[in-house]
Amino acid sequence: MSREERFPRTALVTGGSRGIGAACVREFARRGVRTAFLYAAAHEAAAALAAETGAVAVCADVADRSAVEAALAQITAELGPIECLVNNAGIAQFRLFTDITEAEWARMMEVHLGGSFRCTQAVLGGMIREKYGRIINISSIWGLTGASCEVHYSAAKAGIIGMTRALAKELGPSGITVNCVAPGVINTEMNAALDAETRNALCEETPLGCIGTVKDITDAVMYFAAAPFVTGQVLSPNGGIVI
Repeated sequence: MSREERFPRTALVTGGSRGIGAACVREFARRGVRTAFLYAAAHEAAAALAAETGAVAVCADVADRSAVEAALAQITAELGPIECLVNNAGIAQFRLFTDITEAEWARMMEVHLGGSFRCTQAVLGGMIREKYGRIINISSIWGLTGASCEVHYSAAKAGIIGMTRALAKELGPSGITVNCVAPGVINTEMNAALDAETRNALCEETPLGCIGTVKDITDAVMYFAAAPFVTGQVLSPNGGIVI
């Protein structure tokens, strides 16, 4: 089967109002891609980003299938079928494993792994019809190695890696690539609460001697968006802290 070597014309980023998601929205828009993003609650940030980039902003909880389907209907009506999906929506929580409640475990899985499942299913119809698509899942180095006091987060992120590899095999014959970015410690709002001592320790543990920027992650996302012969792969921009 021939491969269509072009950059996507439409893109959807989940968890797109801040951090890595917002950086992806900006980069897609800069490249002239018709872009939309989902967000959960940051209305002011979402409105500002939409005004800045021209992207379509839709408030939707990726843990809610009906909300995802309604959002996709609105977005495709405005932009056309989605050719590139970045599954970035996520939450974080520090908890001893013995203190994690059933509700906290379920919410972590429903947002990270369930959200990637629902949003991917929602865009697949158009991709399969066109025999073209790019699905890029955002995991974490903790999905590769595990993290103490973040067992539920690590498990969800590891699940995303497994989903990526399996789905790449299933969708390859349809001309759809599925890849994963597993960031290390990145300078985002999620990590802004870390104190100076912790940040310095992380820099010292990293062979490159610093923590990453959102550009390190958007560069990886854009590589996967462009690459026609790369699928089922996990790229981890982490400064060498995990090799």
